Amino acid sequence: MAKKKIYIKSFPIRLGQFLKHANEVQDGIEAKFLIQDGRVKVNGRVDTRRGRKLKENDIVQIDNREKILLCRLKKR
Repeated sequence: MAKKKIYIKSFPIRLGQFLKHANEVQDGIEAKFLIQDGRVKVNGRVDTRRGRKLKENDIVQIDNREKILLCRLKKR
């Protein structure tokens, strides 16, 4: 399955914040319910912690859709 890349300026980033940054949810409440319902996987495992700290090269997947790879935004 193909991976979509999302570029982040600084790490770590919390899972709930990342979902908003990646435009997968509209707000923190939507992220909270999505995560609590066990619909989000981090590196292939369901994670129900909204405050889970993600690092570079982690892979996030929602509802078994396209995988999202976290990449560091390169400084110019």
